[in-house]
Amino acid sequence: MEIRKEITARFGFIYFAAAIFGIVIVTKIFMIQNMDTEKWKGIAKDLKNNTTEIEAKRGNICADDGSILATSVPKYELRLDLAAPRIKRVYDEKADAFALEVAEFFGISKYQFKLKLDKDFKKGNRWFLIYPEEVNYNQLQRFKRLSTMNRGIFGSGLIVVTENERVMPHSELASRTIGTLNKGAFGGIHGNVGYSGIEGLMEGYLSGENGKAVKRNYSGRWINVPIIEPNDGSDVVTTLNVNLQDFANDALFRQMETSQAEWGTAIVMEVKTGEVKAIANLGRRKDGAYAETYNFALGHAGCSEPGSTFKLMSMMVAMEQGYVDTADVFDTGNGAWDYRGQTIYDSDYHHGGHGKLTMKEIFELSSNVGVAKIITKYYEGHEEDYIDRIYNFGLNKPLGLGFAGEGVPYIKYPDDKVWWGPSLAWISYGYEIKLTPLQTATFYNAVANDGRMVKPKFVKEVRRNGILEKEFKTEVINPSICSKQTLKKAQALLEGVCVDGTGKSLNNPYFAIAGKTGTAQVAYDNEGYSKGGRKNYQASFAGYFPADDPQYTCVVVIVGPKGTYYGSSVAGPVFKEIVSKVYASFMDPREKEMNQVAALPIVKAGFKDEIEITANELDLPIEAKVDSKLIKINQGAEELSAEALAVAEGLVPDVCGMGGSDALYLLENAGLKVKMKGIGRVKKQSLKAGNKIRKGQTIYIDLG
Repeated sequence: MEIRKEITARFGFIYFAAAIFGIVIVTKIFMIQNMDTEKWKGIAKDLKNNTTEIEAKRGNICADDGSILATSVPKYELRLDLAAPRIKRVYDEKADAFALEVAEFFGISKYQFKLKLDKDFKKGNRWFLIYPEEVNYNQLQRFKRLSTMNRGIFGSGLIVVTENERVMPHSELASRTIGTLNKGAFGGIHGNVGYSGIEGLMEGYLSGENGKAVKRNYSGRWINVPIIEPNDGSDVVTTLNVNLQDFANDALFRQMETSQAEWGTAIVMEVKTGEVKAIANLGRRKDGAYAETYNFALGHAGCSEPGSTFKLMSMMVAMEQGYVDTADVFDTGNGAWDYRGQTIYDSDYHHGGHGKLTMKEIFELSSNVGVAKIITKYYEGHEEDYIDRIYNFGLNKPLGLGFAGEGVPYIKYPDDKVWWGPSLAWISYGYEIKLTPLQTATFYNAVANDGRMVKPKFVKEVRRNGILEKEFKTEVINPSICSKQTLKKAQALLEGVCVDGTGKSLNNPYFAIAGKTGTAQVAYDNEGYSKGGRKNYQASFAGYFPADDPQYTCVVVIVGPKGTYYGSSVAGPVFKEIVSKVYASFMDPREKEMNQVAALPIVKAGFKDEIEITANELDLPIEAKVDSKLIKINQGAEELSAEALAVAEGLVPDVCGMGGSDALYLLENAGLKVKMKGIGRVKKQSLKAGNKIRKGQTIYIDLG
């Protein structure tokens, strides 16, 4: 009994203590919420106003060799705390001098600036914007040296806000695929970083995590004291090759200028891996010039009727089921054939047609009538079987690349409401369906890759501080799209097009190519196939090379060419130029050049510390005892010597011979806007070295 009383007493004490503790907590909460409210609100407001984010540096987007495609350059916003004690004390005496220096520095009106300064000073503005545009590092340092920016005067309230601006050293090259927008472009994740392209696809790796800092006033100067350090983003290494991209872009641009087309795209893909090495997209801007306006290669706007390049898919379906062989003969008549109330024409029907042709000749001459007769002969009444087999190729589904705005293909089915009498015939040669150019490239790449269909690959790996963080392997969509027998026949058909058919003008004496021309009449944005009596055409060529050992697949599509519109004469020359340059640059052994080894390499001008590190790693004999941040290298027979690369403030620097990234850094810090073309070393600069720099001036540099 005594034990029970003792246990009860102990529990009672515990309950009592817990109750008292709870009452204390509730009371304290009540006091915090209802007593000293203004005090706590003030503390919260002060904490909010004086806490700022430290922006994490966004990771770089690199080409396949590590060269920079998109990077972040720091820019600075200049603000002033007009309520700073020292500014208050000297304002009446020094405000005019400060306004004059700022006006001269930025080339603005002193009167307008002083008017705004006085107005904000009276309000006690602690976040006064000195100049609406951001400045670079060099401008910031010069601004700080103004006499009125002394810490005892207006410098005591200077607040420098650092922001990172996304820049592309190679200008607009592959910009829609990379996803970096022009400065000032509408939308984007962070400033001029787009939601689409690799920027959007790899946002989780590139963005990093922002840090936190508290604003504190030390000795009259506001500074940010970090409390949480930022975690910078990782670098993304893409599959894009700068040289191949340059080849594709230049070849496409020249043809667009010649044909005055609406838009065009060119894709170069590595056969075995599916790595997209180049993807050029050019559309017409409002001012009539051509630029990367949209990613036509994989986006919705590029999803259109493929035309004759689809004949390969139709013939492979029929051959796979054993219905037809390359030697089988069909009568194409006079090149015009009435089928279910519609007339199907061959492109050269006005010359009387070709009469009887083998299936191989039908394909080589791209006969619409011949292909339609083959498919309708064996699949009329069994339309589902034909479409199902097309679906089995994976052509009715998006590639699932993860890019925002990826186009969705459309291949109608026999039980769809829009299926009508001649649909089977029209689909057989590429009408009444929609594919993106990249889907066509993926299929042709599978044929080149012995039937193994791989997903187009844009990103190779992610690196943090140079260390591999994640590697992306090649994804196989379909290990075998058809039998080996059908595949060999399909490959022979494609080779025949470039030897005896519509693509023979693309042939060359150095290596064999295989491919298919395509010419399609396309609709005017759902307004029909004719507008004001004018028809709209799409010219294309899809193929791979070398035909006997395929290394690269290339697809070119050009929409709305003026004048001639056939695939062989519009898209074909672009294909030919691209593959010729790729072969000469990447596939030709050039034994003589390989056997010639220079005694000493050519070293670009640049930053002294970087050159010294590289020279030490390669054991190069460079005499670099020069007291200069920038140096240029003189080529000797047995030794490389360095001399200072003088950069006078306010004058155009000499960047000839420098690498692109070093030249970009130097010119932008000098206050110039830079437009860059090509790759390699700077061969030419538009502004003469030593000339005085004017505010907002642009310099064009050619690399080679």
